[in-house]
Amino acid sequence: MNAKQYVDQVFEQVVKRNPGEPEFHQAVQEVIESLVPVLEKHPEYIEAGILERLVEPERQIIFRVPWINDNGKVVINRGFRVQFNSAIGPYKGGLRFHPSVYIGIVKFLGFEQILKNSLTGLPIGGGKGGSDFDPKGKSDREVMKFCQSFMTELYRHIGPDIDVPAGDIGVGGREIGYLFGQYKRIKGAFENGVLTGKHIPYGGSLVRTEATGYGLVYFTHEMIKAKGMSFSGKTVVVSGSGNVAIYATKKVQELGGNVVAMSDSNGFIYDKDGIKLDTVQQLKEVERKRISEYVKIHPASEYHEGCTNIWTIPCEIALPCATQNEINEASANILIKNGVKAVGEGANMPSTLEATKVFQENGVLFAPAKASNAGGVATSALEMSQNSMRLHWTFEEVDSKLKDIMTNIYKVSSEAAEKYGYKDNLVVGANIAGFLKVADAMYKQGIV
Repeated sequence: MNAKQYVDQVFEQVVKRNPGEPEFHQAVQEVIESLVPVLEKHPEYIEAGILERLVEPERQIIFRVPWINDNGKVVINRGFRVQFNSAIGPYKGGLRFHPSVYIGIVKFLGFEQILKNSLTGLPIGGGKGGSDFDPKGKSDREVMKFCQSFMTELYRHIGPDIDVPAGDIGVGGREIGYLFGQYKRIKGAFENGVLTGKHIPYGGSLVRTEATGYGLVYFTHEMIKAKGMSFSGKTVVVSGSGNVAIYATKKVQELGGNVVAMSDSNGFIYDKDGIKLDTVQQLKEVERKRISEYVKIHPASEYHEGCTNIWTIPCEIALPCATQNEINEASANILIKNGVKAVGEGANMPSTLEATKVFQENGVLFAPAKASNAGGVATSALEMSQNSMRLHWTFEEVDSKLKDIMTNIYKVSSEAAEKYGYKDNLVVGANIAGFLKVADAMYKQGIV
């Protein structure tokens, strides 16, 4: 069996064994198809069944989460944790609280996390989790009750050297705090390395809040710099208005770029003179309101219904930071028609496979999520290091380490792409660079 046949066989088996999980299928297909040249050079990986094991989680946990809302009604949610691969370190990956969460989404995110974590160069494996619980519109008390119930089951499966969850969509510092408080209560021990994204007083790291957005811009800057470009003077569109989008916007503005549009799940704002980020932060981080409120404060700006329509705004650099598959083939073609030069993925898999192909075929510089949004998990691993050493690094120290990590991810991804005949294709380069480290560890540890 040659490498191509092997890859096709593995993907066929993935679809058969995981029906009704298109996001997971998409993530697997995008990765393993790019590994054919690697497997041709390393037939021992085929003999050892590396791909079959890579696409099958080591453990999948689904559990009931009962809690009581402020009206005294019993509510039942479903919790998930997929521990995907521990070849190079403890499982590491966020928790997502959103109504769209089901096992297929968690597996897609967990699979991506394996290679993303590998790319950081830090000793962390891949995992992901979450619940179909929606924190929007819930009181602090309701969020606390849910988090305590969620952790009452999850605590059995995690630990500083086993599995270290963090935040994702719907899980910020508030949720992490409630989760950690319940873990500490149950365990009777102060194991602050069990969760990352914590508040500073009990073991959090500086820069963790900014990390994914900053890291995205650091990576994208390296990518465009290699082609003689910079953010200075460029028109930029950033989708989303959560943590990643806010801090990506902040760093772009620091580098001289003009961010003219941001969005939330209802629609987007367009401010041709540049987004006033302090207003967005007040609305989203403090008041927890819709982004449409922005135009009441800045009447010269515009609000448009439909969050995906943000890609009709002309820009030179696009940074999708909202959610998976937000840029489809049609949106990609509109971006190209309007003169986009580079796309940096801040969310997890925000471009469909068709959109990615359109960008690459039209010479658009493209930074894939598993490389460009690795800043969050990289800083989470730095938080773990500080917890283990009982140390606390300064903002400048952590930010410098983050920048070095993102620069190195670009370097190894670019070099891997060139080595295997895919010059300038960072999608393939990131897949290969991340895979090689994990595959080598799996091979040397035997069939486990």
